[in-house]
Amino acid sequence: MRACNIVLSLLLLGPTLCVGEELKPFTSDGCSLFPDGSLSEENLWLDCCYQHDLAYWRGGAYEERVQADKALQQCVASVGEENLSFVMETGVRFGGSPYWPTGFRWGYGWPYLRGYKALTDEEMRQVEKALEASVRHDK
Repeated sequence: MRACNIVLSLLLLGPTLCVGEELKPFTSDGCSLFPDGSLSEENLWLDCCYQHDLAYWRGGAYEERVQADKALQQCVASVGEENLSFVMETGVRFGGSPYWPTGFRWGYGWPYLRGYKALTDEEMRQVEKALEASVRHDK
């Protein structure tokens, strides 16, 4: 029975244990399932969400996610939407878990079920390379 449990665990978790996982190119969907701005200013806090997407795409340790969510809250508050900023922070705290199978979860640039894990030096090189390619592509 124990051997079956080990085999089942490896089948389910195997992809998350692999070394050398490949990072997908950066994408942003703006503020995901939330408006990008107000009725009078359509993109008022869109840049806040873009920066938040960069952090979420990259992923990393749990504390990095807490910092990214706080940065989103502070950014939205800085454009004059303090009350809304707390609603958005609450939304991303719930909806951005790395365990949801969504395209906007924490660490969405990496294969699903990566969870909270600090980036290795090699993974940081992948992030930098992907961002350089993204900047070249945008020009």
